[in-house]
Amino acid sequence: MDILSKLFGTEAKVKIMRLFLFNPDQPFSSADISARAKVSMPGVRHEVARLKKIGMIKGRRFSHLVPVKRGKKTVMKRKKEGGWVLNQAFPYLPALRNLLINTVLLHNSEIIRKLNAVGRLKLVIISGIFIRDDDSRVDLLVVGDTIRLSALENVIRGIEAEIGKELRYAAFETDDFKYRLGMYDKLVRDILDYPHRPILDRLGLAKTA
Repeated sequence: MDILSKLFGTEAKVKIMRLFLFNPDQPFSSADISARAKVSMPGVRHEVARLKKIGMIKGRRFSHLVPVKRGKKTVMKRKKEGGWVLNQAFPYLPALRNLLINTVLLHNSEIIRKLNAVGRLKLVIISGIFIRDDDSRVDLLVVGDTIRLSALENVIRGIEAEIGKELRYAAFETDDFKYRLGMYDKLVRDILDYPHRPILDRLGLAKTA
């Protein structure tokens, strides 16, 4: 991200550009962009104005469901809002996709560094978006001891903000994973039997696979 942020000016711009590139048909409001990319509202307004000026994104009115309080109940109500969507006619989209998507989204060491805070890691496998395989069941598998799910959720949200796309992931305690592995659990087998890449393996899984 350091090189890309220097190339494009700011890390915020890279994250917002990736958000639009990974979700080409989805419109986003300023609040959506701020929440998904973890960029402050002033930063969103600044970067969106610049991206709109060069023609990469364009304005779009859209409607979505929002929770509304009605007495003691909360109901979902459709609300129209102004936002932005990727401009498919922007002439430099192929080049930007190659640079921002078809490259290393996050280095393996950086993924491990972020995940170290969630527990004692034993196995981390990347697949899906990280190896450009759209058919994978998950993008990330995490196995370890005393995995704190709330901390893992925060790490996942942070990674999603950096790469611009929601992640499919699975997490298991070591004993549970070993049990599922021995019982030929469908999810575990679907991960291990199809393209994947272990970036941390303290279980010796590669030797027994």
